[in-house]
Amino acid sequence: MKREDYFKPVKLFLFGGLFITTLFADGDPQLSIAGGTQLFDAQKGKEIYASSCQGCHMADGKGANGAGFYPSLAGNVRLMSAQATLEVVTHGLRGMPSFREYLTNEQIAEVVNYVRTNFGNHFKDTVTAADVPK
Repeated sequence: MKREDYFKPVKLFLFGGLFITTLFADGDPQLSIAGGTQLFDAQKGKEIYASSCQGCHMADGKGANGAGFYPSLAGNVRLMSAQATLEVVTHGLRGMPSFREYLTNEQIAEVVNYVRTNFGNHFKDTVTAADVPK
């Protein structure tokens, strides 16, 4: 069994939860199916965060502990490195899944810029779709 096969049930659970969260979230973020891959339709950082991040990291960015550990993004110095933040969102890290299959490069850049400039974070350097790792 390949390593990624172990994570398929986790991804299904996480994205199933995100889908439910998206259905009941404020605003109108939506999911669509394109070529067998779920894509989040939201285009702005705040909307993308609401539809794909806040289910784990919470609306205030402070994360959660309990059934799992979801780190706080609020005032998080680890977000200082834009490139490292892009890597985590794109490829995942530990329990966080990769969003490569679910978000476009533009959406990844938007949500990274949003998280790095909100929740008490004030990192001024921004990223673009061209900065998103392959």
